[in-house]
Amino acid sequence: MQPTITSSPFGPDATLYTLTNANGMIVKISTLGGVITEIHTPDRNGQLADVCLGFDDPAAYLGESHYFGALIGRYGNRIANGRFTLDGETHQLDVNNGINHLHGGQDGFHRRLWEAESFATPKSAGLILSYLSPDGEQGYPGNLEVTVIYELRNDNELRIAFHAISDKATPVNLTNHAYFNLAGKGDILAHELTIAADAYTPVDSGLIPTGELPPVAGTPFDFRAPHAIGARIDADDQQLRHGTGYDHNFVLNKSQPDALELAARVRDPSSGRVLEVVTQEPGIQFYSGNFLHDGMQGKGRIYGHRSGFCLEPQHYPDSPNQAEFPSTILRPGAEYTTVMGYRFSVED
Repeated sequence: MQPTITSSPFGPDATLYTLTNANGMIVKISTLGGVITEIHTPDRNGQLADVCLGFDDPAAYLGESHYFGALIGRYGNRIANGRFTLDGETHQLDVNNGINHLHGGQDGFHRRLWEAESFATPKSAGLILSYLSPDGEQGYPGNLEVTVIYELRNDNELRIAFHAISDKATPVNLTNHAYFNLAGKGDILAHELTIAADAYTPVDSGLIPTGELPPVAGTPFDFRAPHAIGARIDADDQQLRHGTGYDHNFVLNKSQPDALELAARVRDPSSGRVLEVVTQEPGIQFYSGNFLHDGMQGKGRIYGHRSGFCLEPQHYPDSPNQAEFPSTILRPGAEYTTVMGYRFSVED
């Protein structure tokens, strides 16, 4: 079986691409927001299930979508007060999360129509998405040319490569916001999570990092060995109260900067499915679906509280305002590049 890619309409304006690899794994991606709408992977018995949360109705991705499956930009995560100063000039961004800016603003990349070009090789099926974010969009300086390549490989990895250039200095922090449930149903509290991080970035009540990088040792944030997501999620811990669960950036252990390495691993005991997230980024946001509410109409079923989790490779939140954090500023003449991947497998 050769990898294939086909297309079909997705609402009035968008296109949905279906990528299939040599093993029969299926990924569907829309030009609306670059959204991953479906990921079908086998369990330990070879039975396929859709492990990615989303909607049947394309219009739902323009509503309260919780960023299901979307490409996030220009800046993944939060920027305090929607404001930063760069080269002596203060920029006011769209404020869409209390007093803060979140995931590129109300009309960020997750709501934009992307241009698409598909390809297939003996080893993979892929989709090249491109978008020009104009100077001033959501308050960001510079015309930003963005390219994102999704590639479903025969080793059951969905590789995502990001590239951007700008004609003015601007913050850039791109990621994908897929929600996963490896059981394909129920909640994710029994999923066993490992994160390769000795430290994390605690937050204030608005979920903005305090600037500290404390160790995870001795806290509910210690996932250096596998723990069920639900084992400590309701512990008496101020950080968990701030996020109403896990909604925090973890400082990844890197052998060297920009190395493409394993950041997190999740195993669902019921199905045997395993997800590994690899990235070049210095951090990864673990979000346990705390703001998903019971009764949400999802694809073919009703979603509930904590029915999906996110692992979003990224630079740290609010980096434009925190000089001690790794820089997210892209300058003219430079190129923004980063690679991440979702690797799927099974265990007995």
